[in-house]
Amino acid sequence: MRCWWQRATTLAEWLFEAGIGEARAALVSGGQIVKARIELPGGLRVGTIGRAKLVERVGSQLLVRLENGAEAMLACAPPGISLGRSVMVEIVREAIPEPGRAKRARAVLAPDGALATDGPDLLARLTDSGTAVQHCRPHGVDLLEAAGWSEVLDEAISGSIPFPGGALRLSPTPAMTLFDVDGSGISGPLAISAATACAAAIVRFDIGGSIGIDFPSVAGRAARAAVAAAIDAALPQPFERTALNGFGFLQIVRRRSRASLPELLRADPVAAAGRAALRHIARTPPGAEARLRFAPAVIAWLRARPTYLNAALALAGAPVTLED
Repeated sequence: MRCWWQRATTLAEWLFEAGIGEARAALVSGGQIVKARIELPGGLRVGTIGRAKLVERVGSQLLVRLENGAEAMLACAPPGISLGRSVMVEIVREAIPEPGRAKRARAVLAPDGALATDGPDLLARLTDSGTAVQHCRPHGVDLLEAAGWSEVLDEAISGSIPFPGGALRLSPTPAMTLFDVDGSGISGPLAISAATACAAAIVRFDIGGSIGIDFPSVAGRAARAAVAAAIDAALPQPFERTALNGFGFLQIVRRRSRASLPELLRADPVAAAGRAALRHIARTPPGAEARLRFAPAVIAWLRARPTYLNAALALAGAPVTLED
């Protein structure tokens, strides 16, 4: 298993793959994945500007419908603005999947004179980051897997994240993302190690909004301050946090622009497994006919999307038979 604390001395670069059904990318530094990102097609991206009609009041906000039919919640609307009116809006947060319902995208009124435009996609954001981007192809060396891509996805789905001396349990909830710390040893050093691991996971999975960390109880003001200082040292600004209280709980608040990787994958586990299966099919090496085994639900998902499945089969280096 590749672990985030194992280091090497190579320069950081983004690995980008324009996959079937999703775009995926990993920022790799020292041979390890520092950031993992997946973007699905469709949906309103941050930075999108378009004309929208005010269709419904929902509490203090307004539901707006863009010309392409997509909906968003408009915050900070001027008082007295009437339903049915058409305004230019800008998307500032993408839709967030949640069990049983989804939070709609969030919009604000666009600046005067703003022109309609689509927000930048994942590749555009990587290109603008200033870090080198390497495009990965379906065949040849699997650079993403070599860096631990499947292990990172497993962490995001299972929520089990090892670190030296213990493990984290990650649990997204509608209110906040929670980390529970488990481990052995002296509570102060364990909590400091866990704080560094939590910060790395927050960055790796692009976790925003409210984040809670439940540490083992740490006795003494100085020891608790050391745990908070470990968060400050490992987590890039901007963010706000509380102090570590006597019960071992610390809260962090970060800007939230889109769903985190765990939220995205857990929203529809069968679809996530189906997209991973498409990648596996497309990377089938040349040779005799390949028989690939997937769960029945995944095969049903694939067969319900013949455009995706046929595209993956066309890229495969040999005939592929699906088995459950």
